[in-house]
Amino acid sequence: MRQHNKVAEVNLYFWIMKILATTLGETAGDYLSMSLGLGYYTSFAITFSILAIILWLQISILRQYHPAVYWAAIVGTTTAGTEVSDLMDRSFGLGYAKGSFILVTGLLVTFGIWYFRERNLNYYPIVRQDIELMYWLCIIFSNSLGTAFGDYLTTNLGLSYLSGAMLTAAIIGVIMALHYFTQVNDIVLFWLAFILTRPFGATFGDFLTKPLTQGGLSLSRSIASLVTLGLLGILLIVSTRYRRRKHSQRDFSQPQALEEHEDQE
Repeated sequence: MRQHNKVAEVNLYFWIMKILATTLGETAGDYLSMSLGLGYYTSFAITFSILAIILWLQISILRQYHPAVYWAAIVGTTTAGTEVSDLMDRSFGLGYAKGSFILVTGLLVTFGIWYFRERNLNYYPIVRQDIELMYWLCIIFSNSLGTAFGDYLTTNLGLSYLSGAMLTAAIIGVIMALHYFTQVNDIVLFWLAFILTRPFGATFGDFLTKPLTQGGLSLSRSIASLVTLGLLGILLIVSTRYRRRKHSQRDFSQPQALEEHEDQE
């Protein structure tokens, strides 16, 4: 039986949507735990229950890439990552530095198991269920780590939310330069960028919603979440149409290429 790819292609749409998803994860996570007053334990239970259902659908039920489900899973991991970071710091008292260390360790162990099994960490395409499980575990650790690191920048290092977002954006810019102008391994750069887009979204989300006295814009978490969700939805539609158009053009060109080859013969 033919196996189909299960994950999104990495392009400009992917990275813009990833940033929107991370921003949404921060504002939505804070909305649950703070604005609704549910607390970190309850918010953690809610977000991880929803994430478990989405990942079960994504990994076990679907047999090919479905954009809406895939990006719902990404948003789920970023929202859950917000709750994990806050839970480790404020409920367990570990602090963002120790929390980040624990998450880094979990991520490296997952990478190690993946590499030991496959001798690679290829992020696209993903067709096998066991490799997809490794893929999503890495994403969960990456988004949780990115949240903790973003909070570390603003809480421990004393950067403003905007400064934290600008710092992580600058590092992402360096990674982009390495991708286009050097021979640094693309897989390494992908995972570095994937991790760092999370603290960018976390600090930018805090910049939008935190009080003016704390360096934020004091926007409503619910409004910020809805606007970000709307933008993500629009990009999802646009990127899906782009993907279908590109694939249809490729499929249309293949018969032409075959006819040209036959004429040459």
